[in-house]
Amino acid sequence: MSNSSSISHFLLLALADTRQLQLLHFCLLLGISLAALLGNGLIISAVACGQHLHTPMFFFLLNLALSDLGSICTTVPKAMHNSLWDTRGISYSGFAAQVFLTVFFISAEFYLLTIMCDDRYVSICKPLHYGTLLGSRACAHMAAAAWASAFLYSLLHTANIFSLPLCHGNALGQFFCEIPQILKLSCSHSNRRELGLIAVSACLLFGCFVFIVFSNVQILRAVLRIPSEQGWHKAFSTCLPHLAVVSLFVSTVIFAHLKSPSISSPSLDLALSVLYSVVSPGLNPFIYSLRNQELKDTLRKIMTLSFQKQ
Repeated sequence: MSNSSSISHFLLLALADTRQLQLLHFCLLLGISLAALLGNGLIISAVACGQHLHTPMFFFLLNLALSDLGSICTTVPKAMHNSLWDTRGISYSGFAAQVFLTVFFISAEFYLLTIMCDDRYVSICKPLHYGTLLGSRACAHMAAAAWASAFLYSLLHTANIFSLPLCHGNALGQFFCEIPQILKLSCSHSNRRELGLIAVSACLLFGCFVFIVFSNVQILRAVLRIPSEQGWHKAFSTCLPHLAVVSLFVSTVIFAHLKSPSISSPSLDLALSVLYSVVSPGLNPFIYSLRNQELKDTLRKIMTLSFQKQ
């Protein structure tokens, strides 16, 4: 038995064995990360520069874009570095930072998705109370609560993970420091506390998901009362993309952390982790923001002014 503090480095999963496939994975990760950086960067710039976008909806979109950027920048650069230079190692300090930041940004993202659903529900189903329920102070408190909860949750997980004795070496079966893979390295009798914490987290995650589904159903019912084709289009364009992305995010996170070891395989674990840690942050800008006409008009104005100054 050896404690994690006695290990100087960890070995991450090699995405491919041949040099050609390693370079292909590098290019794919580079393309996804650049798309995510561009999309989220445009959202942050538009909301920061556009005075008319200083509303609760765009305020929460700004926070979501920051969490997506953090999530992408935590996991993808190290995987790209390992693929490009044909390495697997990650230092102990890098391992600790990646565990903390991965849990932090993924938790913050889901809390923000839940808050955004509440914002959409109030704006559509209770428009007369929107200014009262979601004033600037209330929005700031909700966003601060999301980030603070994610920080405490991540701190709790990280502290618990690093208190576990490791009995099965230092090689992780994942391209980043994922908690289920770390538990596979721990002694079977010592990880019950972390498994219990994951189970409680899954219940909380599922509860938020039920709230999101219920809110979107209420939004659909409210919007579909509008007797026009525009109402139908607004309902489906508002709710279905949100439900699709949240369902993908929640199902992959829960399944990755709670699935039975008997159905676990390296390819399945890799696919699940890519879906919730890379694909979801990469899709969010296009699902939630870049389809918004106000945001696109603001980006167009910003680009026009920048070209005129040049």
